[in-house]
Amino acid sequence: MLPATALAGAVVFGMANGAIAASFSVSGQTFKVSASKLEGEGFSQYGGVARAKDGTEHPVAISGIARAKLYDLCQSVKVPNLPIVLTINAGGGGNPATATDLLLDVEQLEGDATFTNIDIGIDASEVGGDPGTFGQRSDTVVINDLKQVAHSTSAGTFTLKGLKLKVNVGADAKECFVTK
Repeated sequence: MLPATALAGAVVFGMANGAIAASFSVSGQTFKVSASKLEGEGFSQYGGVARAKDGTEHPVAISGIARAKLYDLCQSVKVPNLPIVLTINAGGGGNPATATDLLLDVEQLEGDATFTNIDIGIDASEVGGDPGTFGQRSDTVVINDLKQVAHSTSAGTFTLKGLKLKVNVGADAKECFVTK
């Protein structure tokens, strides 16, 4: 439990000291992220709200990962009311994308997950959330076939090996996955 607490504490410390952007206005639009596998150390999660510039609040699960590797990463965002999708691909060929002090505002998450040394039901204030609310943490997390819909992502460092950015139009305007 000590390593999970230390790593989760490092994420919270980074947020408090500006190393991680913990507070900014979100666009209000979601985007999709998929990966064949996510491997993370120092995982924490609690409920919260992502706020748009116009004041709209979006309920989210705030997930923190001190160190992450993402294999076969795909990120997509659909342009509203147009047949245009912006995609970013990275981390293929066994060379994962990596991130430190990763913080995610997640609306939906799917995959096959394994947590090591998990504590479920801790006070969220121990991992950066509000006192008296639900939180969880684990030393490690592995999620296979990750599919995530999010409002924001921030990181201390995000290294995208083999980065490919593309604007897809018309019939090619496909997102990373279809939401169920």
